[in-house]
Amino acid sequence: MFSKKMNKTLISAVLGTMLLVTGCGGGSGSSAPAPSDSNNAGTAAPAPSNEKKVLNIGLKADPPSMDPTISTSLYDRQVYASLYDKLFEIAPDGKIVPMLVDTYEVSADGKTYTFKLKKGVKFHDGTDFNAEAVKFNFERNLTTEKSKRKGDLKYVEAVNVVDNDTVTVQLKEPFAPFLSVLTDRAGMMVSPTAAKEKGDDFLNAPVGTGPFVFVKQVKGDSVSLKKNENYWNGEVKLDEVNYKVFTNGTAKVQNLRSGMLDIIDETPTKEIPAVEGDANLQLIAESGMGYQGLHFNNTQAPFDNKYLRAAVDRAIDREALVKVLFNNYAAPARTAFAKGSLAYNEELNKPVAPNADEIKDLLAKGGKPDGFEFKLLITTAPENEQLGAVIQNMLKQHGINAVLEKVEYGQLLEAGSKGDFQAMQLGWSGRQDPDGNFHDFVVTGNTNNYGRISVPQLDELVLKARGEQDEAKRKALYDEATKVAQDEAVYAYMYHQYVLIGMNKKVTGFTYVPDGLIRTATLDKQ
Repeated sequence: MFSKKMNKTLISAVLGTMLLVTGCGGGSGSSAPAPSDSNNAGTAAPAPSNEKKVLNIGLKADPPSMDPTISTSLYDRQVYASLYDKLFEIAPDGKIVPMLVDTYEVSADGKTYTFKLKKGVKFHDGTDFNAEAVKFNFERNLTTEKSKRKGDLKYVEAVNVVDNDTVTVQLKEPFAPFLSVLTDRAGMMVSPTAAKEKGDDFLNAPVGTGPFVFVKQVKGDSVSLKKNENYWNGEVKLDEVNYKVFTNGTAKVQNLRSGMLDIIDETPTKEIPAVEGDANLQLIAESGMGYQGLHFNNTQAPFDNKYLRAAVDRAIDREALVKVLFNNYAAPARTAFAKGSLAYNEELNKPVAPNADEIKDLLAKGGKPDGFEFKLLITTAPENEQLGAVIQNMLKQHGINAVLEKVEYGQLLEAGSKGDFQAMQLGWSGRQDPDGNFHDFVVTGNTNNYGRISVPQLDELVLKARGEQDEAKRKALYDEATKVAQDEAVYAYMYHQYVLIGMNKKVTGFTYVPDGLIRTATLDKQ
């Protein structure tokens, strides 16, 4: 319930949109459940047959790279959903299904994967997709100097071509999330011919097997694609897809309402009424897989003390935060796992209202009975200042003073990498497999473990979950690991963001997939 102690200062601090900082590969947003028909087609009259069907999609930020091997941005991934096909795909129900793979087998020991590939698939440049192409892509991801996929594929020991349509992947040890890794950039197939010819310039001239072919990118402005006339996976109905960059969320919504844009990737919370109130538009409002929260530097005072970490964690009123900032278009969170995840546990994720006596006891155990002060890094975006103000107000009620320090996003990441901070606000866009939301952030020594978390029992449980093939046993391990993380208060999970896609009702054929990416292969425009 919303606390009556939350004063007018807090309320005024949080008016406006809320799109918060998310780690590499991520974005944010929030929403409530959509009506059952929210993904259905509109009924507008079809365009004349001689008129090109052009779909314009508004993106929050400029996609930095068209090469999945070196990509770290969510906005790249939005474009990749049109350019590249993957070995495996995420289905609308969240399950992993083959895409460029036709059938597959996993050995009893979980270390050998045999992939039978789809036949007759060609890259945009006419190169055949086959076992040699798969081997090339694995090796490119593992050996390219600037590759960001080495961590994804670090358990791959060898890739062998059996015949033209069959490839085996040998792992060093069992790795349960392996197929989920291949539903993202590590599983995207690029043309070996183009990659060899272009070298480092491939990011400016990408070639995949997807439903659309790259035309050009104007940095900071747009990416243009055209129809793949010979797409292997069904007829492509649109002639062109253009991604247009709108860093201003209100302007993006205005362009959606005017018809200049057909879809927008994120709808600011304050603009939701305008979208829902427009008879020509619909809002796709679905739960995402990511989270937002606070990193504590577990090796630096005051947060080298678990009781002081816990005091801050317990003082955050998740339900009030979600109501004030998002009008409940987000879900309160106490774990890394959103609803729909294998590791989701409703009881462990249930928000707990702040208890003044408990917080007072934690402060006393931490040696700060009268409270304490710490510096909280946030980005310079107005939305993050609003979040900072909410957190600051909540903590102040318990004698904890969070001093907000605004830095640029790049500086925030640098501070995290160096461990040069006490606490900072940074979240994650989320991955289909629970390992992608947890391992790199809580296991000792990982690059995304900005908080320098090092709890041997937590490490043991998470690493064991990586190798466990039985889903029930795996979930039990994540439950245990989550309890340890909560007891140690290693990170303050605050909420699970929602995906809020605004769309003109003239767009048909849309299906929501839990990773929140806009897939254009089946889209049409009336």
